[in-house]
Amino acid sequence: MDKQIEYPVIPPKGQSEQPEIDFLEQIQSLTDGALAQLGLQNELRDLILEPWRVLKVRFPVHMDDGRIEVFTGYRVQHNDAVGPTHGGVRLHPDVTEDGMKALSMWMSIKCGITDLPFGGGKGGIVCDPRQMSFDEVEHVSRAYVRSISQMVGSNKDILAPDVFSNSQNMAWMLDEYTHLREFDAPGFITGKPLVLGGTRGRESATARGVAICTQQALQELQIPLYQARVIIQGFGNVGSYLAQTLFDQGAKIIGIADAYGGLYEEDGLDVPDLLERRDSFGTITKLFRNTLSNTEMLEKPCDVLVLAAFDQQITEKNAQHIQARIVVEAANSPMTAAATVILTAADVLLVPDVLGSSGEVVVSYFEWIQNNQGLYWTGEEVESKLAYIMSNSFHRVYETAQRYHVDMRLAAYMVGLRRMVEAISARGYGPNGRYLF
Repeated sequence: MDKQIEYPVIPPKGQSEQPEIDFLEQIQSLTDGALAQLGLQNELRDLILEPWRVLKVRFPVHMDDGRIEVFTGYRVQHNDAVGPTHGGVRLHPDVTEDGMKALSMWMSIKCGITDLPFGGGKGGIVCDPRQMSFDEVEHVSRAYVRSISQMVGSNKDILAPDVFSNSQNMAWMLDEYTHLREFDAPGFITGKPLVLGGTRGRESATARGVAICTQQALQELQIPLYQARVIIQGFGNVGSYLAQTLFDQGAKIIGIADAYGGLYEEDGLDVPDLLERRDSFGTITKLFRNTLSNTEMLEKPCDVLVLAAFDQQITEKNAQHIQARIVVEAANSPMTAAATVILTAADVLLVPDVLGSSGEVVVSYFEWIQNNQGLYWTGEEVESKLAYIMSNSFHRVYETAQRYHVDMRLAAYMVGLRRMVEAISARGYGPNGRYLF
């Protein structure tokens, strides 16, 4: 039997990711607002709103049926003033140039928030690996690396997994790159298997970062973790790990939702039992009757609402019905700009996606460090260092929001841009080659 790669479940119609061109406009608008708050909109707007480099490649691949198919790929480097760019490679039929631009900017902001010595990068291949054989996915992964090899490297641009790519794809890319530039590996790519220089703590990194931000937000509102009532939308890798972590620490998980509905229990759900019974795609609600809809689940009263599933789940249409005291974004763009304004006015503490989902970026940085040093850390060391960085990142964003009287999303962009702007100015790219703060 042919080998297969298992991919996540496809969201029901109407719950897919928002069009990436909208994501680009959203990020550019937020960046504009952040630069204006910092008094820098005129000086650096054109330099930051577009990436410094965009590479589009086309490469042929021999398919299993003997035909040759030509694929299109992209690698975008947003800004390398701080240091080498870093970002994932996604394999998806909806990959576009504008989408890669948006995600590279988003990575720059994430790296700035977490104070990493990276700029943002992003790459993608226009393909649907769910419709391809194991061998075909390997050939496409290798051909992509050959096509972009002159533009990437451990001190130039560092690759990582993303949508529909994983440690196996990274292993193929590493092997191919080693034949081309053997002295620049393995640090040019992260998310690798442990045996090839990967790092412990990678699989749970995003979820652990969300958990740390959730704990910090509860502390700010003086809500003891053991008294917190939590609802988690999404029960995949991030949502399930978060549910288990908070449950183990004494929080009451009163609701969970997946693509097919939600389970709600005021006295708390039996999280270990749900984890034991869920399927490989993280769905569990199909086993129960009388489930709630995702919309109903979002509007239940709670202390913490975690959005770890789909985009645009809270909009201006339902924002006024949200009864959570804290909303944590663990998915990409699960809330609209209008909803952010409404919830902020209602004194809901928001942990924005660009902060909440940064754990994986931080652990990628750890992997890069370990590859460069040839010294590898224990799982406990990774967790400790991640907790330190994520806690500091949360407080920088929170304090900026308080100081400038802005919402947490705009504050996150202000923090994320600060280091990049200082690096640009120090290099002499800014007006008169001076610092701008």
